[in-house]
Amino acid sequence: MRSYLLYICLSVHALAYNQTYSLSDLLKMADTANIGLKNARLEIAANGYQRKAFLAEQYPQVSATGDYRYNAIIPGQIVPADFFGGPPGTFAEVKFGVPINLSNTVQLTQFLFNPQLNYGLNALAINAQIVQIQERIAFQEVHYQVSNAYFALQAINQQMSFLQKNEKNMVELIRNMELMVAQGLVIPTEVDKLKINRNNLSNGILKLENTRLQLQQLLAILVGLPSDKSLEIANDEITSNPTIVESTNAVRPELELIQLQKQMNLEERKGTYMAYLPTLSFYGAYNYNYNMEPENNFRTGIPSAFLGLRLAWTLFDGFEKQNKLKVNAYNKEKIQNEEIFAAQQLNLATANAKRDAELQTANLAMNQEQLTLSERVYEAAKAQFKEGTISTNELLQADSGLQQAQANLVAAYLQLRQAELTYLKSISQLK
Repeated sequence: MRSYLLYICLSVHALAYNQTYSLSDLLKMADTANIGLKNARLEIAANGYQRKAFLAEQYPQVSATGDYRYNAIIPGQIVPADFFGGPPGTFAEVKFGVPINLSNTVQLTQFLFNPQLNYGLNALAINAQIVQIQERIAFQEVHYQVSNAYFALQAINQQMSFLQKNEKNMVELIRNMELMVAQGLVIPTEVDKLKINRNNLSNGILKLENTRLQLQQLLAILVGLPSDKSLEIANDEITSNPTIVESTNAVRPELELIQLQKQMNLEERKGTYMAYLPTLSFYGAYNYNYNMEPENNFRTGIPSAFLGLRLAWTLFDGFEKQNKLKVNAYNKEKIQNEEIFAAQQLNLATANAKRDAELQTANLAMNQEQLTLSERVYEAAKAQFKEGTISTNELLQADSGLQQAQANLVAAYLQLRQAELTYLKSISQLK
């Protein structure tokens, strides 16, 4: 029984360790675990509470204060002496209060009219749309980064596969050549030429291993996995598989942001005009003063209460609002210019990316054909070399041509994928 359970545990561990991820898997993981997307969604949630915090100004504000005072010297006041029956024209000093005073106040304040409230609510509503669009932009950026890293890993894996196959062929040739050296048919220098080529292949594999590890760590961070976790991806065929869609499906969140900036600019202008109006608030307070004079054993409390209206109106602000309106007008013109420029840039970027993707599709097909031809040339050269009809240099030349064709194919594949990603990102169609 224990052996059976151990077998199950080891099997589960092996499955988890050898799990491979498709691009769809990685994108789904990034949607829930990527730090950038998490922060963008937290910003949306925070905006909702900012609105609630601002709405609190609509409700009554209640405050309470307490004060303890010990009058080391009781304050006095000069009053006419005849008030107490003294001679006219003279004054007497009268002390008011007792040594110890306790004061407690509860106050209620309620805005009846606040012209800035509507401006603030409208600005927060616009900001809510802004953070939602920013989350969409972050979504596209994260999907671009994950997809780009995924396809870069695909290219690395394919290039490693080519190099490992080439290395295996070279090892076989070296083994055969060493037998020929032992028979005195060729000189050892010819073997050394092949060994140099093999060493170059081995070095290239080591470099690719390091690059692959770096990309795996980056991809793990992007999708929310620990950077030290082994992350294997599913193989992707090196074919064009075009993912281009018509630009009629283009979405321009950048232009939507500029539209919201225009709305915000308009609301700021309205808010500045509303600042010319006064604010009106109702307030009421209840106060209880407790006075004590321990020497005479005197203690008494005096309650008080009042209600009132407060009107606050800035009649002159040093032309602050007038200057704000001028700044607002300049910002409006600047936003309009940015909108025109952004639209031109985005349209140009989309057109260029689409042309690049079409070019890279043709380039990939050409490099696939080039690789097929290079493989034929190499196989023929290898057969001729074994027959002794061509030299080692000619074989190495064919091998070099094959390696170049392999590298060109991998580069064309990666360039095509990157061009497709750039195009889809430019129209916000990365899913």
